[in-house]
Amino acid sequence: MTESEPRWLSDHERESWVRFAAVLELLPGVLDSQLDRDEKLTHFEYFVLAMLSEAPDRTLRMTALAARTNATLPRLSRVVSRLEDQGFVDRSPCAEDRRATNATLTPVGWSKVVHAAPGHVATVRQAVIDALTPEQVSQLGRISARLLTRLDPEGRMFATGS
Repeated sequence: MTESEPRWLSDHERESWVRFAAVLELLPGVLDSQLDRDEKLTHFEYFVLAMLSEAPDRTLRMTALAARTNATLPRLSRVVSRLEDQGFVDRSPCAEDRRATNATLTPVGWSKVVHAAPGHVATVRQAVIDALTPEQVSQLGRISARLLTRLDPEGRMFATGS
């Protein structure tokens, strides 16, 4: 095999990859469907609210929020604008660095994430966690961490350090 020839997947590797790719395609729809039906939120909007709900004073710089949600700043900005329009989030200049912008979860946003959390957790359990043994859940965490070292080698995303 020369350097220019592809390193084809074995039958076992291909089978594993195809199954994993199917999960990557199907899981976002499952999460989005439940949140849209029950809360009129996308999974990413919920994730933004949840990350703010866990932050000190329910406030994060937009750059930190982007890292915690594994998002680009342009994508995050568009979503935060929608959440602002709904009264869930406020943006303001950062007191420590006026060039930076903070996002803060409002009381209405807090109520929304508190109301949305039980249904979301039930969906995550039904679709993923309860289908696995405790050891498989641990393996999933280790496999995900290993993949993140390749996908995010600089550790910029919050999940990489978790």
